[in-house]
Amino acid sequence: MFDNLKTRVAAIGVLVVLSAWALWPRDTTTRTRGADGAYRDTVVRQINLKRGLDLQGGIHLALELDESRGRVPNCSDAIDRALRVIRTRIDEFGVAEPLVQKEGACRIVVELPGISDPGRAKDIVQRSAFLEFQMTDKQGLFRAALPAIDRALAAAGVTEAGIGRRVAGAADSARGAQAGAPASALEDLLGGARPADTAQGRRDTTRADSLGSTLGGTLSTLLFAGQMDGEFLVAEEKFVAVDAMLRHPAAERLVPRGIVWRWGVEPESRGARSYRRLYALEQRPIMTGEELVDAQARLDPIYNQAVVDFQLSRRGGRIFERETGRHVGDNMAIVLDGRVQSQPPVIRSQIGSRGQIELGSASLQEAQDLALVLKAGALPAPLQIVEERTVGPTLGADSIRDGIIAGVVGVALVVLLVIGYYRLSGVLAVAALGLYVLFTLGGLAALGATLTLPGIAGFALSITIAVDANVLIFERLREELEHGKSVRLAVDAGFKMAMNAIVDSNVAMVLTAALLFQFGTGPVKGFAVTLILGVAASMVTAIFVTRTFFLLYMSRRQLQTLSI
Repeated sequence: MFDNLKTRVAAIGVLVVLSAWALWPRDTTTRTRGADGAYRDTVVRQINLKRGLDLQGGIHLALELDESRGRVPNCSDAIDRALRVIRTRIDEFGVAEPLVQKEGACRIVVELPGISDPGRAKDIVQRSAFLEFQMTDKQGLFRAALPAIDRALAAAGVTEAGIGRRVAGAADSARGAQAGAPASALEDLLGGARPADTAQGRRDTTRADSLGSTLGGTLSTLLFAGQMDGEFLVAEEKFVAVDAMLRHPAAERLVPRGIVWRWGVEPESRGARSYRRLYALEQRPIMTGEELVDAQARLDPIYNQAVVDFQLSRRGGRIFERETGRHVGDNMAIVLDGRVQSQPPVIRSQIGSRGQIELGSASLQEAQDLALVLKAGALPAPLQIVEERTVGPTLGADSIRDGIIAGVVGVALVVLLVIGYYRLSGVLAVAALGLYVLFTLGGLAALGATLTLPGIAGFALSITIAVDANVLIFERLREELEHGKSVRLAVDAGFKMAMNAIVDSNVAMVLTAALLFQFGTGPVKGFAVTLILGVAASMVTAIFVTRTFFLLYMSRRQLQTLSI
């Protein structure tokens, strides 16, 4: 018996040491990016128990494929690729302990604890970041097709006034839309080309008026010639009408094959008026962002504007050099998510694997976000947010405080009840309960589990399970003492007879928690993990630790009766 007791004590000691080691505070390095774009490592000493979204605040997003512009053939494959891109973006964004996982076949769940700017986080997650380099329509095919487009629109009864009446109620929401997509935060933050001086603006307006009077017609009178081939200017107040005309089926059918039109990022002032740039581009890009391997944001000291320097892969550099060599003297548009970034520059000579995107009035932080999503890669299809929950830091702090208060009060009441009803045996059970708490928290820390408010509830529930196991044992022990058995025999029989009931109830609880973990998400998983670990720890403490305490107590004195 003595050797057996030594083995028991040694085993409990090992469990205590392992749990304490898992809970021992460690130095954790967190990498964050400052306003200057540089990464900084912050060392924080903390316990390896991560707080969930509901305990420290943050944002919960559920995303699905946006099929408003066409059905995605393979939803599951597209979601898998989008999942990899979003994980890369979130890692670069510098969020501590994010959750990015697939839910079902066509949904992605993103939880970002500790986020202070939810809007910025949503923009980074949703942004398509599809980059293209396209040449402007130097042959003037789109301009040549304008008279036919005018006639087709007139035959269809499409006029500026009619379109104005239809879109008047939706003008604000349509403003800034491009290629059928709603205006995104990226489109709001990226700037266009540097404004021309007032004299140049007057010259452009004069040239534009002559173009309108020459072409005439429904659409042509709203388009003014720009400074380069394939460029047009549209008065800002006419932007919605022109956009609607170009999308009309009668106009879309007559856009020359191999030519697409794209809007500039934002309006710009020329003289006393505000204009929006419209570009006719060759549909086939000479290069896409798939070959991009790096992107860095910086401030251009000459023009005092944010720019993004990008680098292409070796293969992409060869292709880019070959294609730009063929188009020396032509204008190349840099198109991001269907928007032309800045004024298309003239290709002066061959361009290798490095280039630059000018962002006009955008801030450095916005340029950093753009560099981040470009480096992570483009999404295979647009994503839409179908569920959003935001938890403030104050609410998280309140949840922690309320959870701690509830836990302390609940445990205190349980301790008083157990000691008051079972006396000395209750004291031994409470001592084992203290080790149960240590084992459960140590297990959570060892697994790197995230503690949520439902997880705290699961922890409190498992405490009652641990107490319930002791109640079963003590009641059986009382019965054996009433039948006249000695204390030692009664203790052995009590633990043995209660074993089946304890195992059956705990196994049923673990199976239920396992189903919750398998099919639940977020907080439900946290509840299930805590409950499973709590049940395992309760069985160890009730069956093994409590009995060891009884054996230790009986080994030091000859007992004729037991305080129970």
